Formats: sequence, C-alpha cells, structure tokens
Amino acid sequence: MDSYEGTATLEWWANRSTCLGRLGVRVAVRVTGDDWTCDANLAPALSAEDRERFDFLMRLDPVFTLRFDDGSTLLVNAVAAVDDGRLVLTAYQAEAPDSAASRRVRQ
Repeated sequence: MDSYEGTATLEWWANRSTCLGRLGVRVAVRVTGDDWTCDANLAPALSAEDRERFDFLMRLDPVFTLRFDDGSTLLVNAVAAVDDGRLVLTAYQAEAPDSAASRRVRQ
C-alpha cells in the first residue's frame, strides 16, 4: 500500500475505560519506503466549544488513538499545522519506561 485516503476517528483516552474525546477525521496517508506521513482534517468542522475541548486535550497530551474504519488502531502524536487547520499525525514513539511521558493507553 503506497497510500490511503479515508475516514477515521481520533480518540483521546485518559485510561482504559475513559475516552474524553472522539473526533471524526479524513486522513491521507502516504508511504515512502519505511516512512509514512499522515495529514488529517477534522470532519465535520468543530463548533467553538468542541474546538476549545480539542485544544485543551492537545495541550494536556497530543497522543491520540487513531481508529480506522476496520477497527485497527495506531497511537499517534498530533500536531496542528498552523496555516490551514490540518493535523499532522506521526507514529507515537515510546519514551523510556521510567520517564513521566504520555498515558500510552492502547484500546
């Protein structure tokens, strides 16, 4: 697979049983060799209240679970692209086991 375009869901999990945010996204994944890039657009656009909640979660920890329509998941770091409202998603890289890092909740 060299590319994938479709819908998915970004989920922000506080722990294994508490999801504090679920956002629909349209993703465009491009694969080049061993690397991949992914752009995501929130779909539908967020209301002001939902945008505030999303921004709060991003400030707490930008690690989300990306859930594809087939049920497969991937932990990703989300970074807002300032220019056009896009999100850039990259594979989450685990920190050292003793660091005070992200929640790392796999669903």
